[in-house]
Amino acid sequence: MSKESWIIFGLVGQMVFMGRFVVQWLSSEQQGRSVIPVAFWYLSLLGGSMLLVYSIYREDPVFMLGQGMGTFIYLRNLQLISKERRRLAVAAANALASDLPNGGPEVVVPDSSPPLRSAG
Repeated sequence: MSKESWIIFGLVGQMVFMGRFVVQWLSSEQQGRSVIPVAFWYLSLLGGSMLLVYSIYREDPVFMLGQGMGTFIYLRNLQLISKERRRLAVAAANALASDLPNGGPEVVVPDSSPPLRSAG
């Protein structure tokens, strides 16, 4: 790629990375409290990854370290969100099943914590 193409790539990455704050701000205004929506983490991952690639092109170790470490944090937050959504889905399914005759089937997700429905 030409030098100009790399600069455009880096600027787009920076705009995506900055856009996460706009998404967070608008979500917070909409809910009337400070929140961090899932889109924030996806934009962080995309923008941060683009900036990491750009920093590798620029051979900037400070920038590489910062963006590289951030990538792990964004991925971990997305993993935690996914785990929480699965846990809530199981809890909701078990709550619905408890209204069925005989308590309904118990929903269990592999590799998760014990079922959330109490025996009884």
